[in-house]
Amino acid sequence: MAVKPVFRYDMTIEEIGGAGNQYIESVWKTLYDSMLDELTIAFREIEDAAYGRYVDQLMPALFDSLEDAGFEATEPLKENDFVIGTCLLFRNSLEKWGTEANRSRIFWNVIRSKNSQQPIGTLLTEIPHSHLKFDIPMAPVLYSP
Repeated sequence: MAVKPVFRYDMTIEEIGGAGNQYIESVWKTLYDSMLDELTIAFREIEDAAYGRYVDQLMPALFDSLEDAGFEATEPLKENDFVIGTCLLFRNSLEKWGTEANRSRIFWNVIRSKNSQQPIGTLLTEIPHSHLKFDIPMAPVLYSP
């Protein structure tokens, strides 16, 4: 994907969330449509792990751009950690309950300045999904509470 979000080292967490959402909004549906057949088949075999394959294509440009701008979104990994999309760590996530057809997983990342290691805030990533079939009913969303 040629589109990448644009981040600057002096951005606030709210500005990072806004720029990240603009990026996601501009690419999520085209990527989803291009992968739908493949991931529908994969969902039958590997269930929710099919969403990881999608996120592995959607999120790296966002996290790479954050790093290029002077931010860190990762933390030291532990032996059994499972990561998708470059920086989304399953132990730092919750499944948001709803119907089987309409759930969300929320990941959180503390964003730090590479220079000072000071946290500038937390970025929440919400991935809507279904447990019945491969379906992402709306764009993933970033929140900067």
